[in-house]
Amino acid sequence: MAAEPTGIPVLILKEGTQRTAGRDALRVSIMAARAVAEMVKTTYGPKGMDKMLVDALGDVTITNDGATILDKAEIQHPAAKMLVHVAKSQDAEVGDGTKRAVIIAGELLKQAEDLLNKNIHPTVIVSGFRKAMEEALRVLDQIAIPIDINDDEILRKAARTSLTSKAVHDARDYFADIAVKAVKQVAELRGDKIYIDIDNIQIIKKYGGSLMDTQLVYGIVLDKEVVHPGMPRRVEKAKIALLDAPLEIEKPEIDAEIRISDPTQMKAFLQQEEEILKKYVDKIAEIGANVVITQKGIDEVAQHFLAKKGILAVRRVKRSDLEKLERATGGRIVSNIEDLKPEDLGYAELVEERKIGEDKMVFIEGCKNPRSVSIVIRGGLERLVDEAERSLRDALSAAADALRDSKIVAGGGAVEMEIAKHLRKYAVKVGGKEQLAIEAFARAIEGLVVAMLENAGLDTIEMIMKLRAAHEKDDGKWIGVDLNTGELVNMLENGVVEPVSVIATAIKGGTEAATIVLRIDDIIAASKLEKKEETPKKPEEEKKEED
Repeated sequence: MAAEPTGIPVLILKEGTQRTAGRDALRVSIMAARAVAEMVKTTYGPKGMDKMLVDALGDVTITNDGATILDKAEIQHPAAKMLVHVAKSQDAEVGDGTKRAVIIAGELLKQAEDLLNKNIHPTVIVSGFRKAMEEALRVLDQIAIPIDINDDEILRKAARTSLTSKAVHDARDYFADIAVKAVKQVAELRGDKIYIDIDNIQIIKKYGGSLMDTQLVYGIVLDKEVVHPGMPRRVEKAKIALLDAPLEIEKPEIDAEIRISDPTQMKAFLQQEEEILKKYVDKIAEIGANVVITQKGIDEVAQHFLAKKGILAVRRVKRSDLEKLERATGGRIVSNIEDLKPEDLGYAELVEERKIGEDKMVFIEGCKNPRSVSIVIRGGLERLVDEAERSLRDALSAAADALRDSKIVAGGGAVEMEIAKHLRKYAVKVGGKEQLAIEAFARAIEGLVVAMLENAGLDTIEMIMKLRAAHEKDDGKWIGVDLNTGELVNMLENGVVEPVSVIATAIKGGTEAATIVLRIDDIIAASKLEKKEETPKKPEEEKKEED
Protein backbone atom coordinates (compact mmCIF):
# COMPACT_ATOMS: atom_id res chain seq x y z
CA MET A 1 0.00 0.00 0.00
CA ALA A 2 1.25 3.48 -0.84
CA ALA A 3 -0.23 6.83 0.24
CA GLU A 4 -0.87 9.68 -2.21
CA PRO A 5 -0.11 13.32 -1.12
CA THR A 6 -3.86 13.77 -0.86
CA GLY A 7 -3.96 11.10 1.84
CA ILE A 8 -5.86 8.56 -0.27
CA PRO A 9 -4.29 5.06 0.03
CA VAL A 10 -3.40 3.29 -3.24
CA LEU A 11 -3.26 -0.51 -3.35
CA ILE A 12 -0.26 -1.72 -5.39
CA LEU A 13 -0.06 -5.32 -4.15
CA LYS A 14 -2.51 -8.17 -4.37
CA GLU A 15 -4.98 -8.51 -1.53
CA GLY A 16 -3.65 -10.69 1.31
CA THR A 17 0.01 -9.90 0.49
CA GLN A 18 2.13 -9.18 3.56
CA ARG A 19 4.89 -6.60 3.39
CA THR A 20 7.61 -5.91 5.94
CA ALA A 21 9.92 -3.02 5.05
CA GLY A 22 13.05 -1.24 6.32
CA ARG A 23 14.83 -2.21 9.51
CA ASP A 24 11.97 -4.49 10.56
CA ALA A 25 12.48 -6.67 7.47
CA LEU A 26 16.21 -6.84 8.12
CA ARG A 27 15.77 -7.73 11.80
CA VAL A 28 13.26 -10.50 11.00
CA SER A 29 15.66 -11.99 8.42
CA ILE A 30 18.63 -11.80 10.81
CA MET A 31 16.59 -13.36 13.61
CA ALA A 32 15.51 -16.31 11.42
CA ALA A 33 19.02 -16.99 10.07
CA ARG A 34 20.56 -16.73 13.54
CA ALA A 35 18.00 -19.19 14.91
CA VAL A 36 19.24 -21.78 12.38
CA ALA A 37 22.88 -21.11 13.28
CA GLU A 38 22.08 -21.45 17.01
CA MET A 39 20.41 -24.80 16.31
CA VAL A 40 23.57 -26.14 14.64
CA LYS A 41 26.04 -24.48 17.03
CA THR A 42 25.58 -27.03 19.86
CA THR A 43 26.78 -29.84 17.56
CA TYR A 44 30.08 -28.09 16.68
CA GLY A 45 33.47 -29.39 17.77
CA PRO A 46 34.73 -32.65 19.31
CA LYS A 47 32.40 -32.25 22.31
CA GLY A 48 29.34 -31.30 20.24
CA MET A 49 25.98 -32.93 20.95
CA ASP A 50 23.73 -34.87 18.56
CA LYS A 51 20.25 -34.03 17.25
CA MET A 52 17.29 -36.38 17.03
CA LEU A 53 15.07 -35.60 14.04
CA VAL A 54 11.67 -37.25 13.68
CA ASP A 55 9.89 -36.88 10.33
CA ALA A 56 6.14 -36.90 9.58
CA LEU A 57 6.15 -40.70 9.23
CA GLY A 58 7.88 -41.16 12.58
CA ASP A 59 11.27 -42.16 11.11
CA VAL A 60 14.06 -41.19 13.49
CA THR A 61 17.47 -39.80 12.48
CA ILE A 62 20.13 -39.25 15.14
CA THR A 63 23.02 -37.25 13.73
CA ASN A 64 25.78 -34.73 14.30
CA ASP A 65 26.13 -33.92 10.58
CA GLY A 66 25.24 -30.28 9.78
CA ALA A 67 23.95 -30.89 6.24
CA THR A 68 21.72 -33.76 7.42
CA ILE A 69 20.28 -31.73 10.34
CA LEU A 70 19.34 -28.80 8.09
CA ASP A 71 18.04 -31.05 5.31
CA LYS A 72 15.74 -33.05 7.62
CA ALA A 73 14.59 -30.08 9.71
CA GLU A 74 12.31 -28.77 6.88
CA ILE A 75 12.99 -25.09 7.53
CA GLN A 76 10.33 -22.75 6.10
CA HIS A 77 11.54 -19.15 6.60
CA PRO A 78 13.03 -17.81 3.33
CA ALA A 79 16.01 -16.09 5.05
CA ALA A 80 16.75 -19.19 7.14
CA LYS A 81 16.67 -21.29 3.95
CA MET A 82 19.71 -19.34 2.74
CA LEU A 83 21.76 -21.04 5.45
CA VAL A 84 20.40 -24.43 4.40
CA HIS A 85 21.61 -23.72 0.84
CA VAL A 86 25.03 -22.70 2.20
CA ALA A 87 25.29 -26.02 4.04
CA LYS A 88 24.25 -27.95 0.90
CA SER A 89 26.72 -26.14 -1.34
CA GLN A 90 29.53 -26.66 1.23
CA ASP A 91 28.65 -30.37 1.34
CA ALA A 92 28.61 -30.62 -2.46
CA GLU A 93 31.85 -28.66 -2.88
CA VAL A 94 34.14 -30.12 -0.20
CA GLY A 95 31.97 -32.67 1.67
CA ASP A 96 32.84 -31.37 5.15
CA GLY A 97 32.65 -28.17 7.23
CA THR A 98 28.89 -27.59 6.81
CA LYS A 99 28.39 -26.56 10.45
CA ARG A 100 31.35 -24.18 10.24
CA ALA A 101 29.82 -22.36 7.23
CA VAL A 102 26.43 -21.97 8.94
CA ILE A 103 27.92 -20.82 12.26
CA ILE A 104 30.11 -18.22 10.47
CA ALA A 105 26.98 -16.82 8.75
CA GLY A 106 25.12 -16.73 12.08
CA GLU A 107 28.01 -15.05 13.92
CA LEU A 108 28.44 -12.45 11.17
CA LEU A 109 24.74 -11.56 11.39
CA LYS A 110 24.98 -11.34 15.19
CA GLN A 111 27.90 -8.91 14.87
CA ALA A 112 26.11 -7.00 12.08
CA GLU A 113 23.11 -6.47 14.38
CA ASP A 114 25.32 -4.66 16.89
CA LEU A 115 26.69 -2.45 14.10
CA LEU A 116 23.18 -1.68 12.82
CA ASN A 117 22.27 -0.53 16.33
CA LYS A 118 25.16 1.94 16.06
CA ASN A 119 23.48 3.34 12.90
CA ILE A 120 26.07 1.93 10.49
CA HIS A 121 24.48 1.40 7.08
CA PRO A 122 24.11 -2.25 5.86
CA THR A 123 26.01 -1.39 2.65
CA VAL A 124 29.06 -0.28 4.69
CA ILE A 125 28.86 -3.50 6.76
CA VAL A 126 28.64 -5.64 3.59
CA SER A 127 31.62 -3.82 2.05
CA GLY A 128 33.68 -4.34 5.22
CA PHE A 129 32.73 -8.03 5.40
CA ARG A 130 33.80 -8.57 1.79
CA LYS A 131 37.20 -6.93 2.37
CA ALA A 132 37.64 -8.99 5.55
CA MET A 133 36.75 -12.20 3.67
CA GLU A 134 39.34 -11.52 0.96
CA GLU A 135 41.99 -10.77 3.60
CA ALA A 136 41.05 -13.91 5.59
CA LEU A 137 41.44 -16.08 2.47
CA ARG A 138 44.79 -14.44 1.67
CA VAL A 139 46.05 -15.09 5.22
CA LEU A 140 44.76 -18.66 5.10
CA ASP A 141 46.67 -19.34 1.89
CA GLN A 142 49.79 -17.69 3.33
CA ILE A 143 49.89 -19.67 6.59
CA ALA A 144 48.88 -23.03 5.06
CA ILE A 145 51.50 -25.79 5.18
CA PRO A 146 52.28 -27.70 1.94
CA ILE A 147 52.22 -31.50 2.39
CA ASP A 148 53.62 -34.46 0.52
CA ILE A 149 50.62 -36.22 -1.06
CA ASN A 150 52.40 -39.56 -0.65
CA ASP A 151 52.52 -39.05 3.12
CA ASP A 152 49.63 -41.27 4.23
CA GLU A 153 50.08 -40.29 7.88
CA ILE A 154 49.15 -36.63 7.31
CA LEU A 155 46.10 -37.69 5.23
CA ARG A 156 45.07 -40.03 8.08
CA LYS A 157 45.34 -37.11 10.52
CA ALA A 158 43.05 -34.98 8.31
CA ALA A 159 40.47 -37.81 8.10
CA ARG A 160 40.78 -38.50 11.84
CA THR A 161 40.17 -34.82 12.69
CA SER A 162 36.92 -34.81 10.72
CA LEU A 163 35.75 -37.90 12.69
CA THR A 164 36.52 -36.50 16.15
CA SER A 165 33.04 -35.05 16.73
CA LYS A 166 31.16 -38.02 15.31
CA ALA A 167 29.40 -41.00 16.88
CA VAL A 168 32.21 -43.27 15.58
CA HIS A 169 34.73 -41.47 17.84
CA ASP A 170 36.05 -44.74 19.33
CA ALA A 171 36.76 -46.28 15.92
CA ARG A 172 38.09 -43.08 14.32
CA ASP A 173 41.66 -44.35 13.76
CA TYR A 174 40.35 -47.43 11.98
CA PHE A 175 37.85 -45.42 9.88
CA ALA A 176 40.50 -42.81 9.01
CA ASP A 177 42.83 -45.57 7.79
CA ILE A 178 40.06 -47.07 5.61
CA ALA A 179 39.16 -43.60 4.23
CA VAL A 180 42.75 -42.82 3.18
CA LYS A 181 43.27 -46.22 1.52
CA ALA A 182 39.98 -45.90 -0.38
CA VAL A 183 40.63 -42.32 -1.55
CA LYS A 184 44.19 -43.09 -2.70
CA GLN A 185 42.91 -46.09 -4.64
CA VAL A 186 40.36 -44.08 -6.68
CA ALA A 187 42.54 -40.96 -7.14
CA GLU A 188 43.58 -40.20 -10.73
CA LEU A 189 46.29 -37.91 -12.02
CA ARG A 190 44.96 -35.81 -14.92
CA GLY A 191 47.70 -33.58 -16.24
CA ASP A 192 49.21 -32.04 -13.13
CA LYS A 193 45.98 -32.17 -11.08
CA ILE A 194 44.64 -34.95 -8.89
CA TYR A 195 41.03 -35.87 -9.63
CA ILE A 196 38.98 -37.77 -7.03
CA ASP A 197 35.35 -38.80 -7.42
CA ILE A 198 34.03 -40.01 -4.06
CA ASP A 199 31.14 -41.72 -5.93
CA ASN A 200 33.66 -44.32 -7.10
CA ILE A 201 33.77 -45.52 -3.49
CA GLN A 202 30.74 -47.72 -2.94
CA ILE A 203 29.38 -47.73 0.62
CA ILE A 204 27.21 -50.63 1.77
CA LYS A 205 25.53 -50.64 5.20
CA LYS A 206 24.71 -53.83 7.10
CA TYR A 207 23.87 -53.67 10.76
CA GLY A 208 25.13 -56.45 12.98
CA GLY A 209 28.66 -56.91 14.34
CA SER A 210 30.62 -53.88 15.53
CA LEU A 211 32.11 -50.77 13.86
CA MET A 212 35.49 -52.54 13.87
CA ASP A 213 34.03 -55.21 11.54
CA THR A 214 33.79 -52.55 8.82
CA GLN A 215 35.94 -53.61 5.87
CA LEU A 216 37.47 -52.17 2.74
CA VAL A 217 37.10 -54.37 -0.34
CA TYR A 218 39.47 -53.78 -3.28
CA GLY A 219 36.66 -54.40 -5.69
CA ILE A 220 32.86 -54.24 -5.56
CA VAL A 221 30.23 -55.77 -3.30
CA LEU A 222 26.86 -56.54 -4.90
CA ASP A 223 23.81 -56.61 -2.65
CA LYS A 224 22.51 -59.59 -4.68
CA GLU A 225 22.79 -63.35 -4.55
CA VAL A 226 23.80 -65.99 -7.09
CA VAL A 227 20.74 -66.72 -9.26
CA HIS A 228 20.76 -70.54 -9.34
CA PRO A 229 21.42 -73.12 -6.58
CA GLY A 230 23.44 -75.27 -9.00
CA MET A 231 26.00 -72.55 -9.65
CA PRO A 232 29.34 -72.35 -7.82
CA ARG A 233 29.39 -70.01 -4.81
CA ARG A 234 33.10 -69.25 -5.15
CA VAL A 235 35.14 -68.62 -8.29
CA GLU A 236 38.88 -67.95 -8.12
CA LYS A 237 40.76 -66.13 -10.90
CA ALA A 238 37.40 -64.93 -12.21
CA LYS A 239 36.96 -63.70 -15.78
CA ILE A 240 33.87 -61.52 -15.62
CA ALA A 241 31.44 -60.72 -18.43
CA LEU A 242 29.62 -57.43 -17.74
CA LEU A 243 26.36 -57.37 -19.68
CA ASP A 244 23.75 -54.74 -20.35
CA ALA A 245 21.73 -57.37 -22.21
CA PRO A 246 19.18 -59.93 -21.00
CA LEU A 247 19.80 -63.67 -21.03
CA GLU A 248 16.15 -64.29 -21.79
CA ILE A 249 13.80 -64.09 -24.75
CA GLU A 250 12.25 -60.65 -24.55
CA LYS A 251 8.66 -59.98 -25.44
CA PRO A 252 8.22 -58.13 -28.75
CA GLU A 253 7.55 -54.38 -28.70
CA ILE A 254 4.23 -54.87 -30.53
CA ASP A 255 1.54 -57.41 -29.67
CA ALA A 256 1.97 -60.48 -31.84
CA GLU A 257 -0.16 -63.59 -32.19
CA ILE A 258 1.25 -67.01 -33.07
CA ARG A 259 -1.29 -69.59 -34.27
CA ILE A 260 -0.33 -73.17 -33.41
CA SER A 261 -2.41 -75.97 -34.87
CA ASP A 262 -0.20 -78.91 -33.97
CA PRO A 263 1.47 -79.88 -30.61
CA THR A 264 4.75 -80.54 -32.41
CA GLN A 265 4.79 -76.88 -33.52
CA MET A 266 4.54 -75.84 -29.87
CA LYS A 267 7.43 -78.13 -29.00
CA ALA A 268 9.51 -76.72 -31.88
CA PHE A 269 8.72 -73.16 -30.78
CA LEU A 270 9.90 -73.80 -27.20
CA GLN A 271 12.92 -75.71 -28.47
CA GLN A 272 13.90 -72.76 -30.63
CA GLU A 273 13.79 -70.44 -27.57
CA GLU A 274 15.98 -72.95 -25.76
CA GLU A 275 18.43 -73.06 -28.66
CA ILE A 276 18.79 -69.26 -28.70
CA LEU A 277 19.55 -69.19 -24.94
CA LYS A 278 21.97 -72.14 -25.27
CA LYS A 279 23.77 -70.27 -28.05
CA TYR A 280 24.15 -67.22 -25.78
CA VAL A 281 25.56 -69.34 -22.94
CA ASP A 282 27.90 -71.22 -25.32
CA LYS A 283 29.22 -67.88 -26.60
CA ILE A 284 29.92 -66.70 -23.00
CA ALA A 285 31.67 -69.98 -22.12
CA GLU A 286 33.61 -70.00 -25.40
CA ILE A 287 35.39 -66.69 -24.72
CA GLY A 288 36.46 -67.97 -21.29
CA ALA A 289 34.06 -66.15 -18.92
CA ASN A 290 33.32 -67.97 -15.65
CA VAL A 291 31.28 -65.14 -14.04
CA VAL A 292 28.34 -63.27 -15.63
CA ILE A 293 26.94 -60.06 -14.17
CA THR A 294 24.03 -58.44 -15.98
CA GLN A 295 21.84 -55.40 -15.50
CA LYS A 296 18.88 -57.25 -17.02
CA GLY A 297 17.18 -60.60 -16.30
CA ILE A 298 18.34 -64.22 -16.72
CA ASP A 299 15.77 -66.78 -17.86
CA GLU A 300 15.39 -70.04 -15.87
CA VAL A 301 16.50 -72.01 -18.93
CA ALA A 302 19.59 -69.81 -19.30
CA GLN A 303 20.29 -70.23 -15.56
CA HIS A 304 20.22 -74.00 -16.05
CA PHE A 305 22.71 -73.85 -18.96
CA LEU A 306 25.02 -71.47 -17.05
CA ALA A 307 24.95 -73.76 -14.00
CA LYS A 308 25.86 -76.77 -16.21
CA LYS A 309 28.87 -74.83 -17.51
CA GLY A 310 29.91 -73.96 -13.91
CA ILE A 311 29.42 -70.22 -14.49
CA LEU A 312 28.44 -68.00 -11.55
CA ALA A 313 25.74 -65.46 -12.53
CA VAL A 314 24.17 -62.39 -10.88
CA ARG A 315 21.23 -60.53 -12.41
CA ARG A 316 19.38 -57.18 -12.07
CA VAL A 317 22.49 -55.29 -10.91
CA LYS A 318 22.12 -51.49 -10.72
CA ARG A 319 23.64 -49.54 -13.61
CA SER A 320 25.83 -47.53 -11.19
CA ASP A 321 27.21 -50.77 -9.70
CA LEU A 322 27.87 -52.16 -13.17
CA GLU A 323 29.85 -49.00 -14.05
CA LYS A 324 31.84 -49.32 -10.80
CA LEU A 325 32.57 -52.96 -11.73
CA GLU A 326 33.82 -51.78 -15.11
CA ARG A 327 36.30 -49.44 -13.35
CA ALA A 328 37.27 -52.03 -10.73
CA THR A 329 37.77 -55.13 -12.90
CA GLY A 330 39.01 -53.45 -16.07
CA GLY A 331 36.21 -55.06 -18.09
CA ARG A 332 33.82 -53.44 -20.56
CA ILE A 333 30.02 -53.34 -20.42
CA VAL A 334 28.63 -55.08 -23.52
CA SER A 335 25.09 -54.45 -24.77
CA ASN A 336 25.00 -57.32 -27.27
CA ILE A 337 26.16 -60.83 -26.36
CA GLU A 338 27.09 -61.49 -30.00
CA ASP A 339 29.74 -58.73 -29.73
CA LEU A 340 31.37 -60.18 -26.58
CA LYS A 341 35.13 -60.68 -27.00
CA PRO A 342 37.80 -62.08 -24.61
CA GLU A 343 39.32 -58.60 -24.16
CA ASP A 344 35.96 -57.29 -22.85
CA LEU A 345 36.18 -59.52 -19.77
CA GLY A 346 37.10 -58.07 -16.39
CA TYR A 347 39.38 -59.86 -13.92
CA ALA A 348 39.19 -60.48 -10.16
CA GLU A 349 41.13 -62.87 -7.94
CA LEU A 350 37.93 -63.97 -6.22
CA VAL A 351 34.16 -63.79 -6.72
CA GLU A 352 32.29 -65.24 -3.79
CA GLU A 353 28.81 -65.23 -2.29
CA ARG A 354 28.90 -64.55 1.47
CA LYS A 355 26.28 -64.11 4.12
CA ILE A 356 26.48 -60.73 5.85
CA GLY A 357 23.93 -60.39 8.63
CA GLU A 358 20.65 -61.70 7.24
CA ASP A 359 21.48 -61.18 3.57
CA LYS A 360 23.63 -62.89 0.97
CA MET A 361 26.01 -60.68 -0.98
CA VAL A 362 28.45 -61.25 -3.82
CA PHE A 363 32.01 -60.02 -3.19
CA ILE A 364 34.19 -59.29 -6.23
CA GLU A 365 37.65 -58.63 -4.81
CA GLY A 366 41.35 -58.86 -5.51
CA CYS A 367 41.19 -56.71 -8.67
CA LYS A 368 44.68 -55.81 -9.95
CA ASN A 369 44.42 -52.01 -9.86
CA PRO A 370 40.82 -51.16 -9.06
CA ARG A 371 39.70 -47.62 -9.85
CA SER A 372 36.59 -48.27 -7.78
CA VAL A 373 36.41 -49.83 -4.29
CA SER A 374 33.76 -50.75 -1.69
CA ILE A 375 33.39 -50.24 2.03
CA VAL A 376 31.02 -52.50 3.99
CA ILE A 377 29.99 -50.68 7.18
CA ARG A 378 28.92 -52.76 10.17
CA GLY A 379 27.48 -51.66 13.51
CA GLY A 380 25.32 -53.04 16.29
CA LEU A 381 22.45 -50.61 15.70
CA GLU A 382 20.75 -49.44 12.52
CA ARG A 383 20.91 -45.76 13.59
CA LEU A 384 24.63 -46.15 14.36
CA VAL A 385 25.31 -47.66 10.93
CA ASP A 386 23.50 -44.70 9.27
CA GLU A 387 25.55 -42.19 11.28
CA ALA A 388 28.74 -44.19 10.57
CA GLU A 389 28.04 -43.82 6.85
CA ARG A 390 27.65 -40.03 7.18
CA SER A 391 30.83 -39.86 9.28
CA LEU A 392 32.77 -41.97 6.81
CA ARG A 393 31.68 -39.75 3.92
CA ASP A 394 33.07 -36.74 5.83
CA ALA A 395 36.36 -38.61 6.44
CA LEU A 396 36.60 -39.58 2.74
CA SER A 397 35.95 -35.96 1.75
CA ALA A 398 38.57 -34.64 4.22
CA ALA A 399 41.21 -37.09 2.90
CA ALA A 400 40.28 -36.25 -0.72
CA ASP A 401 40.41 -32.47 -0.05
CA ALA A 402 43.83 -32.77 1.64
CA LEU A 403 45.08 -34.80 -1.33
CA ARG A 404 43.69 -32.29 -3.85
CA ASP A 405 44.81 -29.14 -1.97
CA SER A 406 48.16 -30.63 -0.86
CA LYS A 407 47.95 -27.94 1.85
CA ILE A 408 46.75 -28.19 5.44
CA VAL A 409 46.28 -25.98 8.51
CA ALA A 410 45.95 -26.85 12.20
CA GLY A 411 42.46 -27.23 13.69
CA GLY A 412 41.29 -27.01 17.29
CA GLY A 413 40.65 -23.24 17.03
CA ALA A 414 44.25 -22.44 16.00
CA VAL A 415 43.57 -21.31 12.42
CA GLU A 416 40.53 -19.20 13.43
CA MET A 417 42.51 -17.36 16.12
CA GLU A 418 45.38 -16.72 13.70
CA ILE A 419 43.01 -15.32 11.01
CA ALA A 420 41.25 -13.12 13.60
CA LYS A 421 44.63 -11.73 14.76
CA HIS A 422 45.59 -10.75 11.20
CA LEU A 423 42.15 -9.21 10.54
CA ARG A 424 42.43 -6.90 13.57
CA LYS A 425 45.74 -5.54 12.24
CA TYR A 426 44.24 -5.21 8.75
CA ALA A 427 41.19 -3.32 10.12
CA VAL A 428 43.42 -0.53 11.47
CA LYS A 429 44.97 -0.08 8.00
CA VAL A 430 41.55 0.20 6.33
CA GLY A 431 40.15 2.69 8.87
CA GLY A 432 36.77 4.45 8.72
CA LYS A 433 33.47 2.74 9.42
CA GLU A 434 34.61 -0.33 7.47
CA GLN A 435 37.20 -0.87 10.20
CA LEU A 436 34.34 -1.67 12.59
CA ALA A 437 32.91 -4.22 10.14
CA ILE A 438 36.31 -5.92 9.70
CA GLU A 439 36.80 -6.09 13.47
CA ALA A 440 33.28 -7.56 13.72
CA PHE A 441 34.30 -10.18 11.12
CA ALA A 442 37.31 -11.11 13.29
CA ARG A 443 35.00 -11.56 16.31
CA ALA A 444 32.65 -13.70 14.18
CA ILE A 445 35.54 -15.99 13.17
CA GLU A 446 36.45 -16.28 16.87
CA GLY A 447 32.79 -17.19 17.46
CA LEU A 448 33.65 -20.66 16.05
CA VAL A 449 36.21 -21.14 18.82
CA VAL A 450 33.73 -19.82 21.42
CA ALA A 451 31.12 -22.34 20.24
CA MET A 452 33.66 -25.17 20.49
CA LEU A 453 34.71 -24.11 24.01
CA GLU A 454 31.08 -23.71 25.17
CA ASN A 455 30.24 -27.23 23.97
CA ALA A 456 33.20 -28.55 25.98
CA GLY A 457 32.02 -26.72 29.13
CA LEU A 458 35.12 -24.49 29.37
CA ASP A 459 35.32 -20.83 30.46
CA THR A 460 35.11 -19.07 27.08
CA ILE A 461 36.29 -15.57 28.10
CA GLU A 462 39.36 -16.87 29.93
CA MET A 463 40.33 -19.30 27.15
CA ILE A 464 39.88 -16.74 24.35
CA MET A 465 42.11 -14.27 26.21
CA LYS A 466 44.76 -16.99 26.70
CA LEU A 467 44.56 -17.94 22.99
CA ARG A 468 44.87 -14.31 21.86
CA ALA A 469 47.95 -13.85 24.05
CA ALA A 470 49.52 -17.11 22.76
CA HIS A 471 48.96 -16.12 19.11
CA GLU A 472 50.70 -12.79 19.59
CA LYS A 473 53.96 -14.70 20.19
CA ASP A 474 56.17 -15.68 17.23
CA ASP A 475 55.80 -19.43 17.80
CA GLY A 476 52.09 -19.33 18.66
CA LYS A 477 50.63 -19.70 15.15
CA TRP A 478 49.21 -23.21 15.69
CA ILE A 479 48.21 -22.94 19.35
CA GLY A 480 44.71 -24.29 20.09
CA VAL A 481 42.85 -25.80 23.02
CA ASP A 482 42.92 -29.44 24.09
CA LEU A 483 39.25 -29.77 25.03
CA ASN A 484 39.89 -32.79 27.27
CA THR A 485 42.30 -30.96 29.58
CA GLY A 486 41.54 -27.30 28.87
CA GLU A 487 45.26 -26.69 28.21
CA LEU A 488 46.78 -24.71 25.32
CA VAL A 489 48.69 -27.04 22.98
CA ASN A 490 50.31 -26.99 19.54
CA MET A 491 47.56 -28.50 17.38
CA LEU A 492 49.91 -29.31 14.50
CA GLU A 493 52.09 -31.44 16.79
CA ASN A 494 48.95 -33.06 18.22
CA GLY A 495 47.91 -34.19 14.72
CA VAL A 496 44.74 -32.03 14.53
CA VAL A 497 44.86 -30.87 10.89
CA GLU A 498 42.31 -29.79 8.30
CA PRO A 499 42.42 -29.25 4.52
CA VAL A 500 42.60 -25.59 3.48
CA SER A 501 39.64 -25.84 1.08
CA VAL A 502 37.23 -26.86 3.87
CA ILE A 503 37.92 -23.65 5.83
CA ALA A 504 38.19 -21.40 2.74
CA THR A 505 34.86 -22.63 1.33
CA ALA A 506 33.16 -22.23 4.73
CA ILE A 507 34.39 -18.62 5.07
CA LYS A 508 33.25 -17.79 1.51
CA GLY A 509 29.86 -19.49 1.87
CA GLY A 510 29.15 -18.08 5.34
CA THR A 511 30.10 -14.53 4.30
CA GLU A 512 28.02 -14.66 1.11
CA ALA A 513 24.95 -15.88 3.01
CA ALA A 514 25.33 -13.15 5.65
CA THR A 515 25.77 -10.38 3.05
CA ILE A 516 22.69 -11.53 1.10
CA VAL A 517 20.59 -11.36 4.28
CA LEU A 518 22.02 -7.92 5.19
CA ARG A 519 21.02 -6.46 1.82
CA ILE A 520 17.32 -7.32 2.32
CA ASP A 521 15.24 -4.26 3.27
CA ASP A 522 11.82 -5.39 2.06
CA ILE A 523 9.97 -8.68 2.40
CA ILE A 524 6.90 -9.04 0.19
CA ALA A 525 5.13 -12.32 0.90
CA ALA A 526 2.23 -13.45 -1.30
CA SER A 527 -0.92 -14.70 0.39
CA LYS A 528 -0.94 -18.43 0.95
CA LEU A 529 -3.17 -20.62 -1.18
CA GLU A 530 -6.37 -21.36 0.65
CA LYS A 531 -7.44 -24.98 1.02
CA LYS A 532 -11.04 -25.70 0.15
CA GLU A 533 -12.87 -26.68 3.27
CA GLU A 534 -15.31 -29.57 3.04
CA THR A 535 -18.84 -28.48 3.94
CA PRO A 536 -19.97 -30.46 6.97
CA LYS A 537 -22.73 -32.95 6.27
CA LYS A 538 -26.11 -32.50 7.84
CA PRO A 539 -27.13 -35.08 10.46
CA GLU A 540 -29.99 -36.34 8.18
CA GLU A 541 -27.52 -37.05 5.32
CA GLU A 542 -25.19 -38.99 7.67
CA LYS A 543 -28.13 -41.07 8.90
CA LYS A 544 -29.13 -41.92 5.31
CA GLU A 545 -25.55 -43.09 4.53
CA GLU A 546 -25.54 -45.34 7.61
CA ASP A 547 -28.86 -46.92 6.52
